[in-house]
Amino acid sequence: MSNGTLNKVMLIGRTGDDVKMHYFDGGNCLGRFPLATNETYINKSTNERVTNTEWHNVVVRNKAAEICEKYLKKGDMVYIEGRLKTRKWQDESGADRYSTEIHCTDFNFLTPKSESTGGIAGPNTTTQPEQSKPEATQQRTSNSNEEETDDLPF
Repeated sequence: MSNGTLNKVMLIGRTGDDVKMHYFDGGNCLGRFPLATNETYINKSTNERVTNTEWHNVVVRNKAAEICEKYLKKGDMVYIEGRLKTRKWQDESGADRYSTEIHCTDFNFLTPKSESTGGIAGPNTTTQPEQSKPEATQQRTSNSNEEETDDLPF
């Protein structure tokens, strides 16, 4: 860590669309896709189950982007690790706009081949194969199921 700071994001969610690729001169490429994460709780006053969905813009680069484009389809579950980056841009009227993205450094496909909406899902792939992430990811997934039954609003 540099200067005692940390910029790290870990998400497990479902893709909201297929990966959109952008190719640049020199052979580099960039893939973008939306990722949805849900928070579910029981409203104590109405006893209703409430689900809040948060959308995240994920950016993945070069070979990792090509792997995601090939195997990741809309609706697939994926584990993403990365860092937050905010971009500033101007809209048509010249007003400053901001967009926060997750720049992916590691990922793991969680949707089994048989459940993939694209019919073909790749192997559980990470951009750093020497790390063993599937067990920790599966544990996080089972913990999130336990949290769904919790009636706390946070």
